[in-house]
Amino acid sequence: MKRLMYSGTGLLVLLLAFIAFNMASSVLLPGARLDLTEQKLYTISPGTRQILEGLEEPITLNFFFSDRASKDMVVLRNHARRVEEMLREYQRVAGGKLQLQIIDPQPFSEAEDRAAEYGLQAIPLTQTGDKLYFGLAGTNSLAQREVIPFFALEQEGLLEYELSRLVNSLAQPDKPRIGLISGLPLGGGMNPMTGQQTAPWVVLEQVRQLFEIDNLDHDIDRIPEQVKVLLLVHPKGLSEAALFAIDQFVLGGGKLLAFVDPFAEMDFSQEAMMDAMADGKASDLGPLLAAWGVDYDPEKVVLDARLGMSVGRGQGQLPARHIGWLELLPAHLDREDTVTAPLSLLTVASAGALQPREGSQTRFLPLLSSTVDSMLVPSSRLAALRDPEQLLNGFKADAQQYHFAARLQGPAATAYPEGLEGREPGLRQSDNINVLLVADTDLLSDRMWVQVQDFFGQRISQPWADNGGLLVNALDNLSGSEALISVRSRGDFSRPFVVVQELQRQAEQRFRASEQRLQQQLAETEQRLAELQQGQDPGQLTELSPQQEQAIQRFIDERLDIRKQLREVRFRLNADIEQLGTRLKIINIALVPLLLTLGVLGWWLIGRLRRRG
Repeated sequence: MKRLMYSGTGLLVLLLAFIAFNMASSVLLPGARLDLTEQKLYTISPGTRQILEGLEEPITLNFFFSDRASKDMVVLRNHARRVEEMLREYQRVAGGKLQLQIIDPQPFSEAEDRAAEYGLQAIPLTQTGDKLYFGLAGTNSLAQREVIPFFALEQEGLLEYELSRLVNSLAQPDKPRIGLISGLPLGGGMNPMTGQQTAPWVVLEQVRQLFEIDNLDHDIDRIPEQVKVLLLVHPKGLSEAALFAIDQFVLGGGKLLAFVDPFAEMDFSQEAMMDAMADGKASDLGPLLAAWGVDYDPEKVVLDARLGMSVGRGQGQLPARHIGWLELLPAHLDREDTVTAPLSLLTVASAGALQPREGSQTRFLPLLSSTVDSMLVPSSRLAALRDPEQLLNGFKADAQQYHFAARLQGPAATAYPEGLEGREPGLRQSDNINVLLVADTDLLSDRMWVQVQDFFGQRISQPWADNGGLLVNALDNLSGSEALISVRSRGDFSRPFVVVQELQRQAEQRFRASEQRLQQQLAETEQRLAELQQGQDPGQLTELSPQQEQAIQRFIDERLDIRKQLREVRFRLNADIEQLGTRLKIINIALVPLLLTLGVLGWWLIGRLRRRG
């Protein structure tokens, strides 16, 4: 048998058996796939499958990639291969309703003209003078177009969502209509703090890709019938007529998504700038929340000692933990609700607290929550905040969990049982309302979840949190389309070193008091030294008495000693992390090779003993 296996005939038999196995598996198991990647990068999600299997009209996808021009770009070609493999998987699942064309647009060819006509982004290659195309253009039977101008490497984690969004847009030409009332500059404009023009918020650009938006006035007295979902973002200064219109819209079966805030840090309106207190940055819905069974104080924000974000304090200073800016992980999200279940990381800033109202019949279903290591403080504390660590002064958890977002369902009564003066009473109650309420607006701002870069004139957004997914998931859910929800939050978001972060947090707790004490001593010493030197006549600084010279030298020595102690404290902050790194290096460099060597020697020894036996 061994002679046959090592002979030329045996090798030929093995080759033929291998070919036969591949041919049989391709015929008998044409759709079999095995994806062993941790994030299932090559497995399409249920939402994508639902979109593709539900196609009624044919869709054509034209994938443009400059294969010949990119022959020396290994990383880009690997990314292009993944895009092509994903598109072929889409074609297979769609079952004939999706046609895929792979096009290499050569210079001065008709294919290059088509790519330019579709609006694809051409990247010049300085080495050869050619242009690189790497984009997708889709068309449907109505000759409508959807385009991905360029597949940037930074957006690899959003690949499936972008492809599914394009196919879904072509499959459903009529987008749901959203009514928007906003007290924040979502569409961009002039920033009064910097005097510069700002770009539209990324969340608004994402919403525009999937929905038609109607901007409504703050004093509107009736919600238009074509509005399927009403979106309120920082609804500050709504008229009584507008509140009554929202009340009637919800009771009449309309869907509402509202973002209120006790302290909207991105509110740079004239009213907010003129009001020295935090009240100018607060928003509320008046009597509506109480009618829907919600308690909300527009003058209180939530602090959480466990969820605080690490923020920078400027050059030469260690990062500080901001317990008013919070990172919410899956343990703090509702894993059953379709809006929050796919999300992995959310960030909120100076968020308010939502609590169920006693005696209310409306169901209060929490979506985002704090830990029990939290407390409520007046929003004015954040209005005058200079150093985030000041929030730790006097912090004492009240052992209560607060909610930042909730879904409101079930029966609800009107907040205006008598109607408005001069108008007939409207609907008095509803058997089932559908409202999503969020007590923070800053989570929608770019700085809290996405990094935006300019890429040859194209704005490329690279999300590091799921805040944008929260908004679009909620609108998808309320508008009746849930197919994209399971797609949106897949990808390579930041995967932090949890052990290192916990070591860092413990070290900060141990040494924060020492650092603050030394910083205070250093400030007092430098102040006394400055006062002593300022008390001298500038013309007589060289004629100091021996006592004055000794005092100045003593303060200088004391300052140097304090700075030395401060350096030691800061060095010890990272001592545990350095020890962890050393242990990992020892394991990787010495222990693992040693274990492998011992294993091979043991296997060889066992085999030798068996042969002797």
